[in-house]
Amino acid sequence: MTEQSEVRQGPGRPRDPQLDEQVLRATQELLVEQGFQATTIQGVARRAGVVATSIYRRWPNKIHLVEDAIFALDTGVVPQPTGDIGADLLAWTRLFFAAATHPAARSGIPGLLSAYHDDEQSYRRLRERGEGLARVALRATIDAAIESGQVSPTCDPDLLFEFLRGATLLRALTRGDEDGEHFCRQTAAALVTLAVHHESTR
Repeated sequence: MTEQSEVRQGPGRPRDPQLDEQVLRATQELLVEQGFQATTIQGVARRAGVVATSIYRRWPNKIHLVEDAIFALDTGVVPQPTGDIGADLLAWTRLFFAAATHPAARSGIPGLLSAYHDDEQSYRRLRERGEGLARVALRATIDAAIESGQVSPTCDPDLLFEFLRGATLLRALTRGDEDGEHFCRQTAAALVTLAVHHESTR
């Protein structure tokens, strides 16, 4: 979850960024307070102080609303290469961990994964929506480290991305932010080892 989201538009929807923000914030609050199942369009409308029809003009259903609410948490800011691959991968791990442990994300992501279980297209969109620029930016960090000789020339940035995303998401969903800094440091150290000693199997 590291790419800024664009609120989806319904047919003929009037542009009102302030209302969009109210609704997304209300959705995030209800996800934290009540959980995914208990969060409803009607409840969001009451919390946001709008009528439900205003929400339906913007989002076709609760699933799409929750998806946008979760990705609205993203700042779109990614770590920039510093020349120290250990520090860089620690910064990346902290970023992913912070995004995954946000209370609204912890509540909403399992519900979305369950809702999209039998909808491969939507599931793929959900999975890929949190990548985008982040995957490209991490690749740039690894490429810089390869050029400076810090990591193996055969290091696969996509492998590191998948390792990082999977590890932080699973930890967040199962244990929240418990002992988070220790986890981030351990994970970053594992990533460095993988990057330095990686041997291509292709």
